[in-house]
Amino acid sequence: MKSICYVLIAFLLFSISCKKESQKPSKIITQGPVAKIISDTLTMHGDNRIDDYFWMRLSDEQKNAENPDAQAQDVLDYIKAENDYLDTTMSHTKNLQKKVYDEIVSRIKKDDQSVPVTDNGYSYYSRFEEGGDYRLYCRKKIGSDVEEIMLNGPEMAEGHAYFSIRGRSVSPDNKLLSYSIDTVSRRQYTIYVKNLDSGELLNDKLENTTGRATWANDNKTVFYSTQDPQTLRSDKIYKHTLGTLQSEDVLVYEEKDDTFGCYIYKSKSKKYLFLGSYQTLSTELRYLDANNPGGEWTIIQPREKNLEYEVAHYGGHFYIRTNLDAENFRLVKTPVKATTKENWTDVIPHSEERFLQGVDLFENYLVVSERINGLRALRVKPWKGEEHYIEFNDPAYLAYTTSNLDFDTDILRYGYTSLTTPNSTFEYNMSTKEQVLLKQEEVLDASFSADNYVSERIYATATDGTKIPISLVYRKGVEKNAATPLLLYSYGSYGSSTEPYFSGSRLSLLDRGFVYALAHIRGGQEMGRYWYEDGKLLKKKNTFTDFINAGEFLVQEGYTSSDHVYAYGGSAGGLLMGAVLNMKPELWNGVIAAVPFVDVVSTMLDESIPLTTGEFDEWGNPKIEEYYHYMKSYSPYDNVEAKAYPNILVTTGYWDSQVQYWEPLKWVAKLRALKTDDNLVLLDCNMDNGHGGASGRFEGYKRTALLYSFMFDLENIKE
Repeated sequence: MKSICYVLIAFLLFSISCKKESQKPSKIITQGPVAKIISDTLTMHGDNRIDDYFWMRLSDEQKNAENPDAQAQDVLDYIKAENDYLDTTMSHTKNLQKKVYDEIVSRIKKDDQSVPVTDNGYSYYSRFEEGGDYRLYCRKKIGSDVEEIMLNGPEMAEGHAYFSIRGRSVSPDNKLLSYSIDTVSRRQYTIYVKNLDSGELLNDKLENTTGRATWANDNKTVFYSTQDPQTLRSDKIYKHTLGTLQSEDVLVYEEKDDTFGCYIYKSKSKKYLFLGSYQTLSTELRYLDANNPGGEWTIIQPREKNLEYEVAHYGGHFYIRTNLDAENFRLVKTPVKATTKENWTDVIPHSEERFLQGVDLFENYLVVSERINGLRALRVKPWKGEEHYIEFNDPAYLAYTTSNLDFDTDILRYGYTSLTTPNSTFEYNMSTKEQVLLKQEEVLDASFSADNYVSERIYATATDGTKIPISLVYRKGVEKNAATPLLLYSYGSYGSSTEPYFSGSRLSLLDRGFVYALAHIRGGQEMGRYWYEDGKLLKKKNTFTDFINAGEFLVQEGYTSSDHVYAYGGSAGGLLMGAVLNMKPELWNGVIAAVPFVDVVSTMLDESIPLTTGEFDEWGNPKIEEYYHYMKSYSPYDNVEAKAYPNILVTTGYWDSQVQYWEPLKWVAKLRALKTDDNLVLLDCNMDNGHGGASGRFEGYKRTALLYSFMFDLENIKE
């Protein structure tokens, strides 16, 4: 990187009327900060890309320096100017933002408690106290009403702008608790161990970890994974004996292939430890008797390209979910003493119609999580007897198994939610089919009723004829016409499905007349594994055209018009936003891109950046010419042009370890420099947070209120 500095040009305020004056309110529009252009020529495969804002990238050393150097100070000044510009431009919405924030928070039960989970003689739960921003993690011995507060989140978080607890795990003898803390938002966790009898912390302190310690059965040995300090790739597994220094820990495994990461966990049976290596298209697992932490690890199946598998233990067999000869995955079993693939026999064969999402093993039952026609299904399959499905009635919903720690039980615990149904936890008797609602998320609004809202499932037709599911929700009585505001959301990458779940904060949109829509586009896994394969690598543009086709369909069907359509996505969904902005800017009145991955080519060429090497199978490796040119053809930053764009709001976090802050920063600077319209381009950079946004229970809703108010203002909604 060149050693550079720049002069920040002061921005001027001037008044103009906004786009579509007859339909939108007048507002103060500012030119915005103008970043100095310093052109860097980036050459690959004989192709030159000109990057005018490469200077905005800082190293970790520069970011962490107590006294910023000239370049770092320039970047900090520019970020401050962007944040000041946002505050100035949106200042007339401050009361609206506060109102939206207050109503969102007012719907949340302040002294809420999770559904208790029983494990090894104790009942575990977390709870909030009135006014508390963080959880208290608690337990009670079965048969006792005496509460033990294992971790007091509010006390531990004091003095930290960001605070996150992860990886809580109790030792087999119930006496010790391991947990981890991140106070920077870089997802680099320090593991601690607490004596639950005395309340004292042990001297053990394990730094630069992924955040989770896994106990052997001897109550004194834990295994954990560490990260490369620069790329944050989880590359090593260590064994730690309590009472010793981290420097004395034994290196159990090192993943030397920089396209793989590694992890460790214990089987539900508590009998085995599993050590896994993974990348997008390949996995490899080893196992070890949890009673013998000093023993030798045994490979279950050596890694192969395009062979994925995950393992659970029951009786004398390992049960393996795998894509071997099964695009939609199948379930096989194999003897513990003969684990390679030639020994695998079908338990659930491959199906073209059903995507095997996962399984839960019980003494007398196998519970199968599947996707059928794009929706989750739970199939109860006794080891002996007839199987059946749990019935769900909403047109779009999310159902999932949760907290099933006991083997010998007829009771399945599962969660259920839909666009109109708050998140609910049920206990289902797999023998009698009777179920009990244990808890439903409370909405503290006397006017709220699920009956006040309507959910639909419709289908758009993609450019190539593929049917794209769309899930919608809106308030009863809302007229769907050209003046109706609509927010369209999606993600569309990594096989991560966009789920139709309930959101209490979303009511602030629906009650103001918005239609909320989810586009289940390719790149996710809603319709099966092929849905993912058709939205990655050299087929990635299907993701973007699917989203555009969904938006066009909603306009054609009279739900809204392009004057009132808004698009929203984050992270890889932010890439989606950047791509559709370049491809079809006239379709949207406003676009919100959260922590957006927009500088695709440069990031994927830089293997020092976290996540890059592990994602070649998702995006392609631009060092290969075919992938370079394809990637460049859709990369949002590389395709910004001198043309009209809609109103845009971009969010990022200075400490983001997944999408570095400079990607959205550069993108905003380039958009503002080239666009030919008078619409807004705003950037909100949080200086204390990373990829996941603010920590704490309520702080993040301030940004939600900002995003909503951005759209409300464009719709001339004042209250």
